[in-house]
Amino acid sequence: METRETRIDKYLWAVRLFKSRSTASEACRKGRVTIGGNPVKPSHGVTTGDTIVIRKPPVTYTYLVKGLIENRVGAKLVAEYITDLTPEEEKNRLKPESGSFFGYRPRGSGRPTKRERRDLGNFLD
Repeated sequence: METRETRIDKYLWAVRLFKSRSTASEACRKGRVTIGGNPVKPSHGVTTGDTIVIRKPPVTYTYLVKGLIENRVGAKLVAEYITDLTPEEEKNRLKPESGSFFGYRPRGSGRPTKRERRDLGNFLD
């Protein structure tokens, strides 16, 4: 279904960047979704040619809108509607060897204690 403008939260859900429309709306409300450097509300319209930047810590993703849709499509069809412009160094932050946020816990050591969880929480914040 080709339209001139689509809500950003609906579009992000339709091209499978978020698992649900409500999480896409929440990301917009928190200022994690920008178009042209400006944070957008969930009702903001997206058009063909827009560049969308999404911050999902620790990675910042960049996408180019190729086509507009309002209904969710299969994963194979997503490439017709969006192009991933995210640099490789951003994607590499998700790999465990980068050491950005993944901790090491010896196998078989069990669950962390309450004290260890607090220490880890304080360290990450």
